[in-house]
Amino acid sequence: MKFAIIGAGNIGSALAFGLAQSKLVRTEDICISNTHPEKLERIKAFDPAIRTTTDNRTCIEGADVVVLAMKPWKLKEAAEQLKPWLDYDRQIVASMVGGVGLSDLKEIFEKDGKVPALYYLIPNTAIAARQSMTFLSSAGATKEQDEALLAVFKDLGDAMLVEERLMNAGLVLASCGIAYALRYIRANTQGGVLLGFTPADAQRIVAQTMKGAASLLSTDHSHPEAEIDKVTTPAGLTIRGLNAMERNGFTTSIIEGLMASIPQK
Repeated sequence: MKFAIIGAGNIGSALAFGLAQSKLVRTEDICISNTHPEKLERIKAFDPAIRTTTDNRTCIEGADVVVLAMKPWKLKEAAEQLKPWLDYDRQIVASMVGGVGLSDLKEIFEKDGKVPALYYLIPNTAIAARQSMTFLSSAGATKEQDEALLAVFKDLGDAMLVEERLMNAGLVLASCGIAYALRYIRANTQGGVLLGFTPADAQRIVAQTMKGAASLLSTDHSHPEAEIDKVTTPAGLTIRGLNAMERNGFTTSIIEGLMASIPQK
């Protein structure tokens, strides 16, 4: 499967880095375009085999999937530029533009009563390390296209094909959520320094602990409370810490943060 990525900002570059390490996509089948050549230099520095260009039209030639990775206010201009050259019968258009749903994409890409197969994608920046949680919703796509694209994004971490109504929830949990997880790591690292570790060692310890906690859930499909129960002995240290966190609003603050992040129309 050949990919053309329009936009080399943070998420467009992260996708290119992830795809370049994928088992399902050849590096020479990845093209990324951007109007600013300096943004393309870091792509080449990561892997010279990734094709780069400042010409969107050149980038989409021969692509199976055209990924839009840009700010929302740039989308319509880019679409108007691409529409004359897109093969509506063969090429997939996949947008990573937050807040722009499938109905908007249909309107933007409609040409002579036709629209291409459309996808709304929400990955997170961990896609650069093939550890993203990516959500996909489609319109006008075949089952084969769904399965092929889902397989690629599962190879870049994990992926779910969901109804469009769940895309904003996915955005909050996985895309915004990676920032929330990193904020927890930062706070825990600061605590580790207070306990006597150097900042570098504290961050190393916390990051590995987070990785271990996540692996218990993803590998064993365990429930968080079941794993918590294993380390909370009666009158022990862990339960004291958990209770102190709850007294200070740990769970409530996380849930309120998630709800505050839901995009508003």
